[in-house]
Amino acid sequence: MAHGRIRARLRRSHFYTFGCLRPTTTDEGPHPLQGPGFSRTVHCNQPEIHERRPLYYCKNDISTTKYNVLTFFPKALFEQFRRVANIYFLLAACLSASPISPFSPLSMIAPLAFVVGLSMAKEALEDSRRFVQDVKVNHRKVHHHKGDGVFGPRMWQNIMVGDVVKVEKDKFFPADLLLLSSSYEDGICYVETMNLDGETNLKVKRSLESTLFLDSDEAFKDFAGTIRCEDPNPNLYTFVGNFEHERQVYPLDPSQILLRDSKLRNTEYIYGVVIFTGHDSKVMQNSTRSPSKRSTIEEKMDYIIYTLFTVLIFISIISSIGFIVKTKYQTPTWWYLRPDSIESQYDPQKIGVAGLSHLVTALILYGYLIPISLYVSIEVVKVLQATFINQDIHMYDEETGTPADARTSNLNEELGQVDTILSDKTGTLTCNQMDFLKCSIAGTPYGVCSSEVEVAAAKQIASDLEDDDSDLSNFPLPNKKGHVSWENVGVAEEYELETVVTSKGDEDEKHAIKGFGFEDDRLMNGNWLQEPNTDDILLFFRILAVCHTAIPELNEETGSFTYEAESPDEGAFLVAAREFGFEFCRRTQSSIFTRERISTSGKVVEREYKLLNLLDFTSKRKRMSVIVRDEEGQLFLLCKGADSIIFDRLSKNGKIYLEATTMHLNDYGEAGLRTLALAYRRLEEKEYSDWNDEFQKAKAAVGADRDAMLERVSEMMEKELILVGATAIEDKLQKGVPDCIDKLAQAGLKIWVLTGDKMETAINIGFSCSLLRQGMKQICITTNSDTESNDVKQAIKDNILNQITNATQMIKLEKDPHAAFALIIDGKTLTYTLEDDLKHKFLGLAVDCASVICCRVSPKQKALVTRLVKEGTGKTTLAIGDGANDVGMIQEADIGVGISGVEGMQAVMASDFSIAQFRFLERLLVVHGHWCYKRIAQMICYFFYKNIAFGLTIFYFEAFTGFSGQSVYDDWYMILFNVCLTSLPVISLGVFEQDVPSDVCLQFPALYQQGPKNLFFDWYRILGWMANGLYSSIVIFLLTVTILYDHPFREDGQTADMAAVGTTMFTCIIWAVNVQIALTMSHFTWIQHLFIWGSIMTWYVFLTIYGMLSPEYSKNAYHLLVEALGPAPIYWSTTLLVTVTCNLPYLIHISLQRCFNPMDHHIIQEIKHYKKDIEDQHMWIRESSKARQETKIGFTARVEAKIRQLKGKLQRKHSFLTIMSPVHK
Repeated sequence: MAHGRIRARLRRSHFYTFGCLRPTTTDEGPHPLQGPGFSRTVHCNQPEIHERRPLYYCKNDISTTKYNVLTFFPKALFEQFRRVANIYFLLAACLSASPISPFSPLSMIAPLAFVVGLSMAKEALEDSRRFVQDVKVNHRKVHHHKGDGVFGPRMWQNIMVGDVVKVEKDKFFPADLLLLSSSYEDGICYVETMNLDGETNLKVKRSLESTLFLDSDEAFKDFAGTIRCEDPNPNLYTFVGNFEHERQVYPLDPSQILLRDSKLRNTEYIYGVVIFTGHDSKVMQNSTRSPSKRSTIEEKMDYIIYTLFTVLIFISIISSIGFIVKTKYQTPTWWYLRPDSIESQYDPQKIGVAGLSHLVTALILYGYLIPISLYVSIEVVKVLQATFINQDIHMYDEETGTPADARTSNLNEELGQVDTILSDKTGTLTCNQMDFLKCSIAGTPYGVCSSEVEVAAAKQIASDLEDDDSDLSNFPLPNKKGHVSWENVGVAEEYELETVVTSKGDEDEKHAIKGFGFEDDRLMNGNWLQEPNTDDILLFFRILAVCHTAIPELNEETGSFTYEAESPDEGAFLVAAREFGFEFCRRTQSSIFTRERISTSGKVVEREYKLLNLLDFTSKRKRMSVIVRDEEGQLFLLCKGADSIIFDRLSKNGKIYLEATTMHLNDYGEAGLRTLALAYRRLEEKEYSDWNDEFQKAKAAVGADRDAMLERVSEMMEKELILVGATAIEDKLQKGVPDCIDKLAQAGLKIWVLTGDKMETAINIGFSCSLLRQGMKQICITTNSDTESNDVKQAIKDNILNQITNATQMIKLEKDPHAAFALIIDGKTLTYTLEDDLKHKFLGLAVDCASVICCRVSPKQKALVTRLVKEGTGKTTLAIGDGANDVGMIQEADIGVGISGVEGMQAVMASDFSIAQFRFLERLLVVHGHWCYKRIAQMICYFFYKNIAFGLTIFYFEAFTGFSGQSVYDDWYMILFNVCLTSLPVISLGVFEQDVPSDVCLQFPALYQQGPKNLFFDWYRILGWMANGLYSSIVIFLLTVTILYDHPFREDGQTADMAAVGTTMFTCIIWAVNVQIALTMSHFTWIQHLFIWGSIMTWYVFLTIYGMLSPEYSKNAYHLLVEALGPAPIYWSTTLLVTVTCNLPYLIHISLQRCFNPMDHHIIQEIKHYKKDIEDQHMWIRESSKARQETKIGFTARVEAKIRQLKGKLQRKHSFLTIMSPVHK
């Protein structure tokens, strides 16, 4: 810690002109805190006061669970009885206790209790995982003031408002704090807010001068103060309050507030007092309650239940009408029924009571139309599907040892129906690592390594070259000697880079030096001294080494320096300067020291640069400058910044390299690299002296116009610059991101990026991951006003509406079919755009664009945009992120995916699925999503088919027997039908079915569109399966009854009784539905065979054992199979005939479909079956290329755009040669 205090004597606040402003007096006065919204009072160092009314504030523990001990049973029961079928079975279970029920109460209540109990247990298990994650966060520890100047560890959940805490370097802040002091003498600290807003740049926070003396543990022995401030709210970037200390009142603003879940960086420690705890903290105010999500298929299943329930009521009414007719007109003549002593439900004199009683009986009797076991089977299948997702080795991250985790299994099939992905940027697409990759100095490009975008595009070009070459060769060419070579039309130049990249392989993907991926011998090892513009190169290196605010730290193990920089970009520049031979080694209050190697001998010379002024970088200025005096006494202004800003400030003599540098910057942008321009200016003593006087006056000014004065004075100096060159840094994407985005785009998914980062950074990442490309037309919707008056607001909204209208019109009038548009909008504009009168117009524009990037958005805005897309399009949305700022959109989306990164687990805790890397999203959706959707859809359709086929036979027999309420089946048959005899095959369908293998899913991503288009669970298919069930029920009943009704059944001529007819009919059902599921399956393992044929064998085993029981238990089934059915050939022939007749139409249907109207997976199955993918690789690749969904984003779209460009050049060349050919003759 002593080392930290020695280093901390550097007053770092002197480095900042704009980023760390503090008035030198208290003339501003305290904030007027009156009215609602400003009632919070915090007594510093006296937390016990806040445990009593009226200052009782919430505790610091957090909960992201859906349930707690008190709410679990009522909320979980509500979730279960949101399912329509459960409500029906609850009513049926209640009615089963009446004497008119055809079944015992136990047979109705037990299945319902089992189904509901199992589902609730699964909910409890999944929510317990969230609870465990909450406990991990709540049990983190921080040092807090115990009293008498002594600090000790305390768990986060026990921290209270008013507590003084000490947070150490690289630790998260446990609550929203007021910064009191830090390890630096002037009370500043560096904070990483990536978890909150996605920005990688460190924020500078600064304490009040009145609390700087609180720089040790002992100083807090008698500390006291009062904070009066705003109430808890979700605004991350605002804070209004006053600090009362020793009879003085000091105004507070956001620069003194440290927010929960941000991290302390580059500072040994800070002291702070807790203002907001737990769910009052700003990050938690931005979160929403854990929602209850239901899949689209499950919601649609309710409508199917409604349909079946309507059918159930309809046939029950028909049955009751038939019963009434029979009872009224025929029963009195049936003497054997003893009309003189008949029960009320059969009494012709009380026909209304009789009809109503029979209606209740019929509703219970035909209840098998509505499959209660469907929900149990779906729950079992989904849990097993989730287990396979968790155990998928291809989604296991070896570096962190993290597997995929399906945190809820309710949404498995929803993964296969996603239409729009809304993604965070930092930590999700990028890994927050910057590599210095290329540069342009004095108009000469340096750096031979390729960016990830170039590598990915080159691989795609390499795979397409054969087909493209054949396509290009189809043009007629007039050259009699042969076709025009690629080189003759400039194609070699177009492909030169890609060929180099492809040949290099993957050896450049990992660099030995973190932050430095540059390779070019012309600049390395002092070779730059042999270049023609050594003076410019020297200046370029010195700008990298001197123009920054970083602090060097010597690594005693390696002997080299590491740098504590405000941003990864700045750190990469310093690493690059060091590798070029210009090592930044020391900083004092007024000087910067470098070790420069500027001779071929390799001799290192330490040079000192007097730091006179530092004009720091802000998002508004988009540049940074330092004014230094070198050892020769010369004055220089060294500047780096956005190219558009620097180019506007160049002198006439400073534009020598402008044209070449601009061309290089465009190339770097196309490669997805972040660029900055570097420039300088030599200063005269008199000029600098006069300017510095003005600058110091502006810096010392007090008042609202201080910022404007500083900006104006800085503008006076930052002009007449001379361009030196430009840098190109790669914001390292997470591994496989470009390929993943390309595959998702080919699968037909739309991708939006929602980030808290600034617009320039977001656009750079858009290019990096191929959401943007050269030639894509960018639509930027922005507003510049901060005014709050109503008139100005309306003017701003009118301006935004005008921009949206013009952009929409431009897209409609675009005639180029290959034209692509990208929509880019900032958070300030979104504030207006998300209002009711604009949001649907904005959404209409966004849907028409190929990609959408929303930058500078707050967590709340991320959630609102997600809600707009979800509700506005009516399609399935997926949100993916890794930080606390992504929790809102993760919970709002239909599916939330958390990245289990290094920056906390908040996103994972709120998510439905978690993965370790963005690239695993491809497999999660394209493979598991596709499989789960088709499995669940086919499983549900089949379930309704088999229950209709079974349930309607009961109705037919009841009608056949005079609507008597008599069931043709034994009670045990009916209980076992869904529990044992047909359950396992349908579960195997839901768990193991694969229309195509996983590698084919990835090769043919367009197959995924079967889910969003809902091809397997639309009403056409559902009603088709229901019709199949209706047909099967009719065939089973009619054939069985017709064959057995009059024909001798035994050798002695005896005909079949009801037990024989019912058992034969039930056997036919078991065979028909199990053969049907065998025909439905595309993929068989031994498990499917065991379950299907084993279920049929189980029926015979059960019938044999059941028949061996005493007649007291087996009743009419006593020895039925062994003595009656087994020896009768008619029993076996009827089973065979019915089974074939039931399944023949389906077999004919699928055969005709495969022959004349095959679906995509049918074609692939045929190719795989005949092994054409192995025998004819060219055909397989061609079919794979055809199967791509047409897209305008991803590197495939980029490659196709380049190929179109090449074809255009070739066509123009052909036209030119055609014109010139007669001339040569």
